[in-house]
Formats: sequence, C-alpha cells, structure tokens
Amino acid sequence: MITVGVDIGSVASKGVLLNGEKRFSTVLPTGWSPRDAGEKILSTLFRESCIGRQEVDYIIVTGYGRVSFGQADKTVTEISCHARGVAALCPEARTIIDIGGQDSKVISINEKGKVLDFAMNDKCAAGTGKFLQVMANTLGMDVAELAASEDPSETVTINSMCTVFAESEIIGLLARNISKGGIIAGLHQSVGKRVASMARRLGAREKIVFTGGVAQNAGVRRALEEELKRTVVVPEGCQFTGALGAALLGLDI
Repeated sequence: MITVGVDIGSVASKGVLLNGEKRFSTVLPTGWSPRDAGEKILSTLFRESCIGRQEVDYIIVTGYGRVSFGQADKTVTEISCHARGVAALCPEARTIIDIGGQDSKVISINEKGKVLDFAMNDKCAAGTGKFLQVMANTLGMDVAELAASEDPSETVTINSMCTVFAESEIIGLLARNISKGGIIAGLHQSVGKRVASMARRLGAREKIVFTGGVAQNAGVRRALEEELKRTVVVPEGCQFTGALGAALLGLDI
C-alpha cells in the first residue's frame, strides 16, 4: 500500500510518502495559498519517488490548511496525526510538545499512542514560532540564527507575553545596550515558560518529545528542560511528525 500524509501548516507545509519500507519527505513554505502549497507538496513527492497519483491508495491531510485542500481522501486533526507520528518514532513517548508557526500544543498519549488529553494555545502568537519570528526581525536577525546567538548566562527576563508589547520591550532593551544574546535567551525562556505551564496542567509525563518547526531551536528546548526539570527529546525529522502520522493513519483505512 502507498499512502501520503500532508501537513499544511501556517508557515511550512510538510509531506511524507510511504511505500513499504521506503519513505520520502519534503517541506515547502506554505505562502499565501494553503491549497497551492499542498499541491506542490504532492507533485514534489511524486517526482522524487517516481510514483504517480494513480498509484497512491490514500492521501490524508492535516494542519490548518487541510480544509482548503481538495485532493484529500480524508482529513484528520493535527492532534491525532502528531500522536500517531510520534508514537511511531518514539514508542516510549507519553507527552508531546509541538510548537508550530501559529500555535503550540501539548498532547498526552498512552503506550499505544492513543490521545488521552491535549491543550492548545491558538488564541495569540505568544509561545509560538510567529512570536520568535517577529522578535528575530526586531533584533535584525533570521529566526534560524536565534539558537546559536543566545547567551543563557546573561538571560534577560522578558516581561511581556504579548507579541506587540514584547517587541516594544526588546526595542527598549536594545536602546539600553543590553546584549542580544541575553535578550534571545530571555525570549526562549519566555516561550519555554508559557508552553511548560500548559504541559504541567496536563500532567507532563516522561518521555517528553518536542516536535514542530520550533523544535529545531536548541534554545527553546533548553528553556523547556529548565522549566519542566525533565529531559526533552527532539526526534530526527521533528518537523514531519504530523505528516508522518497522517501517512500512517492512511495505512489503517
């Protein structure tokens, strides 16, 4: 059986094609059109795997853009897809922390990868990738540079959780010649504190697995570990767990 999972996020769209033991994956910016992004993901996967659409048994789509994508055989929530994807990569995982472009979520799963409970922050950008992206722009940096530029030994407390007020706060700190490294460490701590609070409310149990695009930022992972006082594991391919879970759910149909 050949299945494809597509995760159309607010910032990046990811795709995974499963063909027996072979796995193909790709990621592209979502841009202005989630539908176009999903179609580009499919065409890229088909080209790289040398597999045609007619050979695919099921296409499962998840993510915020799933409602606008017309080529799906089935749509599934991100919660279910992330749980399935992480359970496949880390069978011992019991808590999933996923931070994407515009939301962050914590998912509690059992030993079979079944969702027991979850919590989401999707009402504002605080504690999400968007928050870090706006702050990186304010600092005159690319968001991918943040992790390597932080200085935890000089962590500056960021008092504002609101993106707009936090941006003003950082401009004020820069005007006082506060080091960028300390400010960045403070930003990571701010995200870690907010998301760790959600995880504690859900009763974070080990093993804790961190996924999503922000999981590539080692500074946020450090901050989460400090806040939770637990080891936080980032699996290889942390961006693709939603798409992988979608493709695996296609095998169950």
